Amino acid sequence: MLAALIRFSRSCLRATLATGTFVVALSLTASTASAKDLSHRLGIGFKNQFGAELPGIALQYYPGADLGLSAVLAVDTQKDNSKFGLMAKLHRVIFHEDNLHFYMGAGAGILSVENNGKNDSGFELLGFGGTEFFFSGIENLGFSFEVGVGVTSLSSNVRFRTIGDSPFRAGMTFYF
Repeated sequence: MLAALIRFSRSCLRATLATGTFVVALSLTASTASAKDLSHRLGIGFKNQFGAELPGIALQYYPGADLGLSAVLAVDTQKDNSKFGLMAKLHRVIFHEDNLHFYMGAGAGILSVENNGKNDSGFELLGFGGTEFFFSGIENLGFSFEVGVGVTSLSSNVRFRTIGDSPFRAGMTFYF
């Protein structure tokens, strides 16, 4: 029991140090970032926001400067533990900053999770706020962090949760 507690404490310390290092690096480089007009631009990248640990490929499109649409497809075909998710999201940029965009949005999707051969299927709903920023020199690559609330309703249960991206779960999108 004590050994497990020590391992858990060490992993928490490593995660805290990694997050702190990322925040310090971000604050030191924030002055070299710049906001982008993403009107009529299509992006492809990844996001990890399903109720199950399920990273997905994301398409993002901005029909105007303040409105964004995205879709995320995630698949894991592990035997007896497969997962599938498909989500659509709507973003509204609420504040443009010199080095990033602040936005709010909502998302809805379907999720299917298989545990030991038993399948649970249902839906997810999200409400979120977030930021997307760009570094100079790589202006087509956006990094995003989101926080909010979500509801996951599977055939076996309903789960209410908070959402918060750490630097290791942050989204990344390349815009064409």
